[in-house]
Amino acid sequence: MRLLAIGRQRQSPEALLFGRYAERIRPKLRLQEFNDGVGAPVEIKRQEAALLLGAVSLQDFVVALDHGGQAPDSPGLAALLLKWSEAGRKLCFIIGGAEGLDAGVIARADAKLSLGALTWPHLLVRPMLAEQIYRAQMINMGHPYHRSGRP
Repeated sequence: MRLLAIGRQRQSPEALLFGRYAERIRPKLRLQEFNDGVGAPVEIKRQEAALLLGAVSLQDFVVALDHGGQAPDSPGLAALLLKWSEAGRKLCFIIGGAEGLDAGVIARADAKLSLGALTWPHLLVRPMLAEQIYRAQMINMGHPYHRSGRP
C-alpha cells in the first residue's frame, strides 16, 4: 500500500505521527514524496500531476484525496477499504499540494476520498489518513481500537 504526496515532510511532529500509524498498517503504508511544483497555479498542478501519474501503474487502485470525494465515517471507510482491497489491486492513495490535484489525477482515480469539508494542511492529512486506514483495518478485524458509542 502506498501514499503518494506532494511536499516533503522532513523531521516534524507530523512525520513522526505518520510513521507511528504507517508502521501498524498491513501491508505497511509506504510514503513517496514529490517536490512542490513552481510557477502559476495551473502550471504547478500540471507539474505535480505529471509526477504523481508517473508513479502509478495501470494495475494500481488509485484513491485521490479530494474535497469532492466520498466522506464516509470510520465504519464506512472500513467497508470501502475492504471493498478496494478485495479488488486484488495495490492500493495507492494520492495527496496533492497546496493547489490541489489536477483534473488528470482526479480522472485517473478509481475512487475519491474526502476527510470532510474542512481544509487541512496537506502535511497533517498524511497522519490523519494513516490513522484512519489503521482504524479501518482494526474495525474490519473486530478489534476494539474503534469505539463508536457515545457516553
